Amino acid sequence: MRGTKPRLVIDNTAIDRTPAAPSHLTADAKKEWKRVMPALVKRRILTTADLGSVENYCICTGRVREIERLIQAEEITPALFRMQNAAMQTARQLASELGLTPVSRSRPSMREEGEDDELADLDL
Repeated sequence: MRGTKPRLVIDNTAIDRTPAAPSHLTADAKKEWKRVMPALVKRRILTTADLGSVENYCICTGRVREIERLIQAEEITPALFRMQNAAMQTARQLASELGLTPVSRSRPSMREEGEDDELADLDL
């Protein structure tokens, strides 16, 4: 996407509590959901319409971890590397859209004056 990214602002219709992870997610994807959702909800920028993006981010992140385990178990194929790379790229793009990267969190519109960054400690 070219040009200036849209500013994220607090939404009055934002979800106000962490929803349960979708049951169809893998264990790795659920772990990521539980890790990032509390901070995203606290920021009050997500509505129910955004949950699909969070779900897709968690699926991609979980897939990266699953493929990495296969690679480390020496089940290495060129297809695995391509799948892992595609999942990493998609997760990175979604993380940016959701305000989960250092650069996206540094935008003034992502935080209020004097607000501590509760996502700063997340290892993405």
